[in-house]
Amino acid sequence: MRNDLPRVVIVGAGFGGLMAARALARAPVDVVVIDRHNYHLFQPLLYQVATAALSPADIAEPIRVVLRCQRNATVLLDEMIGIDPEGRAVKTRSGTAQHYDWLILATGSRYNYFGHAEWPSRAPGLKSLDDATLIRRRALLAFEEAEGASDPALRQRQLTFVLVGAGPTGVEMAGALAELAHATLSRDFRNINPQTARIILVEAGPRVLAGFPEKLSAFAVRSLERMGVEVLLDTPIEAIDDHGVTAKGGRIEAANVIWCAGVEASPVAQWLDVPAAKGGQVAVAPDLSVPGHPEIFVIGDAAFVIGPVGTPLPGLAPVAKQQGHYVGKLIACRVRGDPVPPSFRYRDEGALATIGRHSAIADFGWIRLTGFVAWVLWGIVHILFLIGFRNRASVFLNWVWAWVTYGRGARLITGEMTTLAVESRSKEKQEA
Repeated sequence: MRNDLPRVVIVGAGFGGLMAARALARAPVDVVVIDRHNYHLFQPLLYQVATAALSPADIAEPIRVVLRCQRNATVLLDEMIGIDPEGRAVKTRSGTAQHYDWLILATGSRYNYFGHAEWPSRAPGLKSLDDATLIRRRALLAFEEAEGASDPALRQRQLTFVLVGAGPTGVEMAGALAELAHATLSRDFRNINPQTARIILVEAGPRVLAGFPEKLSAFAVRSLERMGVEVLLDTPIEAIDDHGVTAKGGRIEAANVIWCAGVEASPVAQWLDVPAAKGGQVAVAPDLSVPGHPEIFVIGDAAFVIGPVGTPLPGLAPVAKQQGHYVGKLIACRVRGDPVPPSFRYRDEGALATIGRHSAIADFGWIRLTGFVAWVLWGIVHILFLIGFRNRASVFLNWVWAWVTYGRGARLITGEMTTLAVESRSKEKQEA
């Protein structure tokens, strides 16, 4: 690292942060990438880790490996806890202040439980590898506990899964859980029939996949129902406890509740001491900088940006990647004294969502696809988006194996929760 070069600090090594770093590869700057994890995570496939289709290593790549050949990049394993805009410094949990000439905040988002602080422990979301492995443990343990339960009511509660929120994550997770229960595990147990498992997708709004055209949403519902998923629309969640949920006045007994509902931005607005826009995002200028601070940029899920059609841009990987590339090029031009690019403009490359085995939907505006063709296209796009040849090869081979055999090779129950199976059954017997 050269002290005489301008310093660009990038917080967050997601899609946006990495694209910004790469766009600065040939610029006369020092790039510092800060992340609390040592890996870049491909979040769109987290649900497949949670449902035992893939292992965590299949969808993550060490940040140092990704940027190993970029001479002007340094990676720091740390966590930002605040910003000093006047002193141009990032405050970190380690206590070290990272000074910057340019700052790019790509800190992502987190699930919004709408003021219910007690819900996250009872209904984990799906934003990290830890979340995915926790959900996988709980899901697989549910079948194990049902196998050892003698009370039919307790057994059925263990075999009931409620997913809150019918966006892409909820729909994809519901389809994957249905495959796991109704196909993969169907012959593995003696005392239970996994095909009797209930997968319930609960949505407060009038339809699933609200960001897609209504025709594609209707196709998704039909596909889910063919897989045995129960879809409850216009059904807001009112309460979540250790034994299930209350939704629209009705009670659903369920051992597993998974949160796939709304998200909110990381507390960037609080760190910058600026008013928060919708979902805690920061309303940025046309060049994605923070108003009043042209040296600070916010990209990805934390940025509130109006798209070409007059609506806020969604928190999707293509949005973050385009924003990261734009900001990186913008800083490079300013450092070199070259003409800067015009205001950021998002190029909508379409949206895809998979529903289950050889079924998906694709919306490219000018053409809309459903079924097997959309599923193949979804698979190709996701493999291309993965970072690293090993990850691409591993995911492809796992998908081929799962498609041919219905098998899933990551069905391991790890961690201390394995000891809870016997304890849980003992407690339930006492309650019964």
